[in-house]
Amino acid sequence: MSLALIIPDRKLEDLQQRLTQALPDSRIEIWPDISDAAAVEFAVVWKQPPGSLAALPNLKAIQCFGAGVDAILSDTTLPALPIARIVDPTLTQTMLRYLDSVVNHYRLRLDQFIAQQQQQLWQPKSPRRFQHICLLGLGELGAAAAGHFAALGYQVTGWSRTAKQLANIQCFSASAELSAAVAQADIVICLLPLTPATESLLDAVFFSQLKTGAIFINVARGAIVDDEALLAALNNGQVQAACLDVFRQEPLPATHPFWQHPAILITPHVSAVTNVSTVVAQIADNYRRSQCGEAMANLVDVNKGY
Repeated sequence: MSLALIIPDRKLEDLQQRLTQALPDSRIEIWPDISDAAAVEFAVVWKQPPGSLAALPNLKAIQCFGAGVDAILSDTTLPALPIARIVDPTLTQTMLRYLDSVVNHYRLRLDQFIAQQQQQLWQPKSPRRFQHICLLGLGELGAAAAGHFAALGYQVTGWSRTAKQLANIQCFSASAELSAAVAQADIVICLLPLTPATESLLDAVFFSQLKTGAIFINVARGAIVDDEALLAALNNGQVQAACLDVFRQEPLPATHPFWQHPAILITPHVSAVTNVSTVVAQIADNYRRSQCGEAMANLVDVNKGY
């Protein structure tokens, strides 16, 4: 029996060595160099090529290498097997530090001062007065971010597909309440999962519902946003600025207009980086569980998409 790492375009030797130490009685192989496809009973994947999992006839379980599983579920040949995702307790703090930094970047007008520096302009300005922040997505990370900003004194609203109740947060749900959730927000932060229901959800209609001059931050998935709609909203002033950490295609193509837009801050998908030791421990634990016929930890609800 063996474990296959199906994670294209990434150096995996360190991960392979760590897993070999954690699972000394099992063979750890890196796709596509699989010596015996019939021996693979467990696969660790991230953006796997379509059909690669279906080619493993005795596969018992699938482990996502990260927290998001949208790339796995998009495979139309995906076997009907249990899927687990990584839940890193340090991920929340990493995300909160990132969001804190971005909010303060805009609050202190660092975006404007960077532009002024390039023009050699000396124009002091007081900080922006942000009062209201809206979180789109109230899962583990979204709920933590909503509570964090509420504790800092911001008025916080949150929106999710299904109804949620959070202390000190005005929660909205379902498509009919999305416009009410964002209507007064100075900053809108997207932490939604990517599912068929959320793909391109943030379109021209959505951006027209924002408060004029709002700031948009996306740390979820790029495909949730209609790129052209966001560019139009930035160009007409409906959205004042945007910080984007995720994109429809990553790395972001050199020809994409986001690169050159003066109101867009780009970071290369670094808002929440999973700790490798945590990943190895969870993979090894779920591998052992699957071999013993036990339910894996952090199972994905395929119907919900997360």
